[in-house]
Amino acid sequence: MIFAWALFAIGLLMLYYGAEWLVKGASSLARSLGLTPLVIGLTVVAFGTSVPELVVSVISSLQQKSMIAVGNVVGSNICNIALVLGLVSLFMPIKSNKSVVKRDIPIIIVISLYLLLISLNSKIGRFEGVTMLCGIVLYTWFNYRFAVKETKYTGSEENYTSELAGDKIEYISSKAKQIALIVAGILFVVIGAEILIDSAVKIMKIFGVSEKFIGLTMVAFGTSLPELSISVVAAMRKEMDISLGNLLGSNIFNILGVLGTASLVRPILIPGGFIQSGLLIDYLVMMFISFLPWLMMRKKYMLTKKDGVILLSGYVGYIAYLTVKAL
Repeated sequence: MIFAWALFAIGLLMLYYGAEWLVKGASSLARSLGLTPLVIGLTVVAFGTSVPELVVSVISSLQQKSMIAVGNVVGSNICNIALVLGLVSLFMPIKSNKSVVKRDIPIIIVISLYLLLISLNSKIGRFEGVTMLCGIVLYTWFNYRFAVKETKYTGSEENYTSELAGDKIEYISSKAKQIALIVAGILFVVIGAEILIDSAVKIMKIFGVSEKFIGLTMVAFGTSLPELSISVVAAMRKEMDISLGNLLGSNIFNILGVLGTASLVRPILIPGGFIQSGLLIDYLVMMFISFLPWLMMRKKYMLTKKDGVILLSGYVGYIAYLTVKAL
């Protein structure tokens, strides 16, 4: 049992450092292209910090552990908003860009509803996977076009890139180092994910809890560590666009990119049925948690300490519900 927990910790560390290297390399590359902080947060950083979820869910799907694959995504999305965003806003107010309230949060709610609809037959097939991957391509293209317009409005690409050098994530100018960090990050994340899944299954068997519980709690929290670290430090350095964009972009990528890829590799079957397994409740919680920031920011475009308490309370309540249900 101690060995299983040790492996789980090693897997988490590899995921954390792998994602950190990947984000540092990818964000430096993006800055070289002159992308804005918000777009970097919504795309490059968000996608980079979601690589652990992607690898864990794909490997889980291949190993026919579909409840870990789905639970990982749903649990991570709840964790990103309720826990991570709640923690950040608890220590400092988060000012939001209007586009976040008017565009990005509604997108999360719409794709969450789409995920619910395609899961009603207790299967996420390859066709649904293709539609989700098309969605993430369109979303990325849209943000790229937005970045081009913002760069033109702000000024020259060179000046804008130099301004970004002071952002939260260390800027690396060397293209060779950027690529090396990206490659090393991917390797660590892939290996760490394998270790994490194997150890999680062993722990699950020891305690006799379900795959869904493990996916929604331990694995989801573990794969959300990159988002937690990036968002907290970004907020401490007053880079609210990267902090908020990272979390929202990660949630979008988790659904469209992660589950889209996992279901394309192997159709995801939900054992016992979507409603009977209790996943419907988890989906609804994810949608409600995603809706809360919009409700809180719709007027002043800001999250306060009070909002942070509400979000954290929601996460604690959800974990308590899962624990009681698992007993």
